[in-house]
Amino acid sequence: MNEKETAELRRRFKPDKSNISHVRGCYVNENREIISQFDQSLGLMSEDDSTMILSTLRKTLSGGIGKHLTDISFATRQVVDSDEHRLLMALRDSALADEEAVQRFFRKTIDAMDVEGNYLILLARDAYDVPFRSSDGEKQEDAGSETFSYILCSICPVKMTKPALSYRANENRFGHLPIDWVVSAPEAGFLFPAFNDRSTDLYGALYYSRDTAANHQAFVDAIFRVEPPMPADAQKETFRSILADSLSDDCSLEVVQGVHGKLREMIEVHKESKEAEPLVISQRVVKRVLADCGVSGEHAETFEARYAAEFGDGRELNPQNLVDLRRTEIRTPDVTIQVSPGREDLVQARVIDGIKYLLIRADEGVEVNGVQIQIS
Repeated sequence: MNEKETAELRRRFKPDKSNISHVRGCYVNENREIISQFDQSLGLMSEDDSTMILSTLRKTLSGGIGKHLTDISFATRQVVDSDEHRLLMALRDSALADEEAVQRFFRKTIDAMDVEGNYLILLARDAYDVPFRSSDGEKQEDAGSETFSYILCSICPVKMTKPALSYRANENRFGHLPIDWVVSAPEAGFLFPAFNDRSTDLYGALYYSRDTAANHQAFVDAIFRVEPPMPADAQKETFRSILADSLSDDCSLEVVQGVHGKLREMIEVHKESKEAEPLVISQRVVKRVLADCGVSGEHAETFEARYAAEFGDGRELNPQNLVDLRRTEIRTPDVTIQVSPGREDLVQARVIDGIKYLLIRADEGVEVNGVQIQIS
């Protein structure tokens, strides 16, 4: 799924636009025991309460594609005949009324999920009459193309508030604010089936993880029985390691600056083009970038082989997971330098009288601990 498709569904999570009539869920304690279950009608809630529940569910469709949101693909054999796909279909097709399917899903999630402390499992089912869009992008509400029925799962930690002092205006006095349990933003979740090309795709799902350093591997395996995506932070660290190990003597300041600069340029061009599909690159693309930056053919070949071994041959990655778009950081054991994107030319590596130096061009505006200094 791309950003436009997730944004289209995200806009539905408001009381006046959603067809979600009720939310099912269970409250789980730190010992993985179900404390309570509920099947709550949104129609019987106040508008404020239903808005807050829908807002919490909506966060499961937030974040960057390929970073927090990752496509899950089922094999044909799974769609045809597998317990995991049958369970998801039973939840969707019954509008969460299949009690046996709901209880099985709760149990599988609890056994696999690694959330610390108490948490909620929320399940909602929506039926979206997808409006037709003409080739020029115009939406025609009265010309629906299909009804997209889907379920959304959100797993939300429940945390205890800290003691606090509160001012009670109606009593004109200060008082102790009672400690309570508060539902936090989703830690993980998913949408099934996928909404690819603005249509139902039973071969896919969209998986959400708030933490870019974790993918809740056991949960993904229990619910989807597929290889979980490598977390975005792990992709970045793995890419850095492959680059350093493969290039050896070619891994200079100029080469690393050049590689990161070209990847940032690709990201910027893609952003300006307003392409709906997310930008992805393969090891062959990075190999060409290395060649353009002056890396030898031998080292570029080594990089390609290491990439295939770590990520999978032909595996495409989002370049936003591989480079830092906000700054370039140059670190030594005792000094850290942060450089704005596009200004890497201000830093050079030199060897002077046999000693290695990093030289920073500093024409004006130089400060030390907030004190502006002059360089004579």
